[in-house]
Amino acid sequence: MIMKTEVLENIRGQIAKLKNVENGFYASRFRDVNPEDIRTQADFENLPFTDKDNLRDAYPLGLAAVSTDEIVRIHSSSGTTGTPVIIPYTRGDVEDWAVMFKRCYEIAGITKKDRIHITPGYGLWTAGIGFQAGAELLGAMAVPMGPGNTEKQIRFMQDIGSTVLCATSSYALLLAEEIARRGVRNSLKLKKGVIGSERWGEKMRRRIASELGVTLYDIYGLTEIYGPGIGISCDEDAGMHMFDDYLFYEIIDPKTGKTVPDGTIGELVITTLRKQGAPLIRYRTHDLTRAIPGECACGCKFPRIDSILGRTDDMVKVKGVNIFPGQIDEILREIDGVSSEYQVMIDHLEGKDWITLFFETDLPSDERKALGVAVQSHFKARIGVTILTKPVSIGELPRSEKKATRIFDNRY
Repeated sequence: MIMKTEVLENIRGQIAKLKNVENGFYASRFRDVNPEDIRTQADFENLPFTDKDNLRDAYPLGLAAVSTDEIVRIHSSSGTTGTPVIIPYTRGDVEDWAVMFKRCYEIAGITKKDRIHITPGYGLWTAGIGFQAGAELLGAMAVPMGPGNTEKQIRFMQDIGSTVLCATSSYALLLAEEIARRGVRNSLKLKKGVIGSERWGEKMRRRIASELGVTLYDIYGLTEIYGPGIGISCDEDAGMHMFDDYLFYEIIDPKTGKTVPDGTIGELVITTLRKQGAPLIRYRTHDLTRAIPGECACGCKFPRIDSILGRTDDMVKVKGVNIFPGQIDEILREIDGVSSEYQVMIDHLEGKDWITLFFETDLPSDERKALGVAVQSHFKARIGVTILTKPVSIGELPRSEKKATRIFDNRY
């Protein structure tokens, strides 16, 4: 992404303010940085990256760039291990986030006439409250369900007449399967689904869209950078539009840290341009994507990145080969008879690493052995590793109301 002159000026101003925050997170990191020396994009790219471990070191409120009197809310990342990352928000941050989320709904063709059924969690996690704030600013009816209690979810969809479902892909699939099992799809008024918080494959996308009868939009965000709502896909389904008036993004080579050309897959790095409570400079998201050049056919002028392909820290190394979940999605997508749901178990037995791939299929039992052999052969050809395959029936693998865990590394 080419840095505009006004963006460079904004960042110089941000750094000047951050250097003056007493005991602030960036005060020490930028001690030797003179903002006026940052004259070009190349100068900016010489600034150090910020990583999640740095944010953990700032626990609890070391990230705050304003006085505590100006902090109106805190959120925390959804991780369950290690020191939490606490992100403070000012009133301006909360308002800016709602503005971006309202844009997301508008890009998806959602209006104030819609009834938005919100299933992501509330609390310290940024999800549910972000979906709600955007809906209320839009003027739509928010139905703040939160996760769980599928019986009640479906009843409210029917009785309230929800037209938009907001969910993780895992919970959207669980709801879609339960709605199909009950045969109540025709009693629903759902038209659109806004899905986020985890990477999901094309096969899963098609299943959810087909079983719910909705158009799906992929929303992007992370707690460290406001939360969900900093980007969304459109009707062209050609990447996610990112709000470059609120953030500047780079795509870098995860190993070298150098920026890569548009169209090249790399790690997304984000710098906030307006955030007050906890501005971040060159934050490494660990999300893998690519910048999509040119304007979108939908007419929206905001630049685009591709759907998230995986995370650098999702990678596992088996038999000397790096494997990402996105690669497994692609392999299964190319084989007829394989559903979207899978789990990978990695074990170390008798001095060797073993990969077992469980996947769902609706084929009869007598056809599953041949399907397993086909998946095994395709995996070997594409990734170069021999695996064990275990076809199972639709619905046999566990479903999740939050984010699904797909790879279990039992070697350590």
